[in-house]
Amino acid sequence: MAQPASERVDWRDLWTNGDLARFCFISLGILLHATNETMVATVMPAMVSELSGVELIGWSLAIYELGAIVSGAAAGRLVSYVSLRTNMVAAAVIFAIGALICATAISMPMFLVGRLIEGVGGGALVSLAFVTVERLFPARIWPQLFGIISAIWGVSAFSGPLIGAAIVHFLSWRWAFGIFTLIALGMALACNLVLNSPEARRRVPSLEALPPFPYAALAVLGVAVLFIASAGVNIELLRSTVLLALGLLGLVAFFQLDRRNARTHLFPSRMFDARTTLGRGMIMVGAFSVSTCSLAIYGPLLLTTLHGVSLLMTGFVIASEAIAWSVMSMLVANAGPRREPFLIFTGALMITAGIAGFAFAIPNGSLALVLGCAILQGGGFGIAWPFFTRIIVSSAAPTERTIAASAVPTLQRIGYAAGSALAGIVANVAGFSIGLDRETAAAVAPVVFLAFLPLAFVGVSMAVALVASLPRDKSA
Repeated sequence: MAQPASERVDWRDLWTNGDLARFCFISLGILLHATNETMVATVMPAMVSELSGVELIGWSLAIYELGAIVSGAAAGRLVSYVSLRTNMVAAAVIFAIGALICATAISMPMFLVGRLIEGVGGGALVSLAFVTVERLFPARIWPQLFGIISAIWGVSAFSGPLIGAAIVHFLSWRWAFGIFTLIALGMALACNLVLNSPEARRRVPSLEALPPFPYAALAVLGVAVLFIASAGVNIELLRSTVLLALGLLGLVAFFQLDRRNARTHLFPSRMFDARTTLGRGMIMVGAFSVSTCSLAIYGPLLLTTLHGVSLLMTGFVIASEAIAWSVMSMLVANAGPRREPFLIFTGALMITAGIAGFAFAIPNGSLALVLGCAILQGGGFGIAWPFFTRIIVSSAAPTERTIAASAVPTLQRIGYAAGSALAGIVANVAGFSIGLDRETAAAVAPVVFLAFLPLAFVGVSMAVALVASLPRDKSA
């Protein structure tokens, strides 16, 4: 059926009146965040060779995700107090400051401070992009604009490792962050000029009293992940055990605090109850998010150290996982409900097989096998993720479905933060705590993947339980 002329989107008119130009600048924030998030994987080997601090690699993603989680939760509230334009400019400047600190870092701790600030700016830019679509553009073109955002995110995630490797190859790892400093400053200037409509220049107060911001819960989350990451530095049995236990207890406390704060909670109720469909799906999301961090954090470093693989090639390997995710998602997009159980279960098995395969392929240096495992892991997410996300959201209470939809990517970010910290502990226990050389890399390579297999098996068991519950849930 043809689309009515009155409902068609006139892209030329949108460009002429400035709407599309404004959206392009807004979307630049998505590109900055997504590219920088994945770029660090291929920048890390060159950076570690100059700054040392290989024992702190696991912090680079953990601390970035923490900043993004906190600022992303705050940004939607801040537009009720400060204008949208001011928020966008401030977020871009914060990102630029973080990138500049990374570019000029003289030590790994200084670099991590920059990563934290970058995460704060990047998380705010992403959240504000979605707010901006709702505030500044007519509802009839929201689907097209959100579709463009998804495409930009996907392209950025694909290209991040390759961009990082190319900049390091032709310039240096410092320029990888220096270039993003300049882009972010350019975005701040552009936002100040382009976001000039009344809706963008004035604050929009809420019609209702704003609920309090969940400072306590997010502070507990931040401290918990930092405890876990700290446990992997300067390994000592008593100290590391205590810090790890405190970190895990902190994560439990975070979810308890979130559950009790009915007005500010970030997650649906009973989200980890394995007796419910929603709980099984959420446990599956958490388990696979934590267990698949090792490739992005340690894959390039291990391949370059053990086998002399070029950074450009390692960038292609990391990017292939994201490409496989997107391609497989598109291929199964039209699969009917009857195929959902098979796709979810098959995806869970593919992810687990990919993790196990890396433990063999990376130590042995088979690039073809490493690439195959990356495609297997990414493709597993691609064929399962759309369907168990739909099941999670549809199984939530009607009043919590919006929260459930946003909770999936939020839990994924928390999983990445905790997973990268745990991967740092595993790697340091296996040998990186004493330095980086070929011998220690050979000892770390299998362990940093095999250590997460039990958690991947938890994800598979939840997939089995989720699939088994579907007929009963559909007939209920």
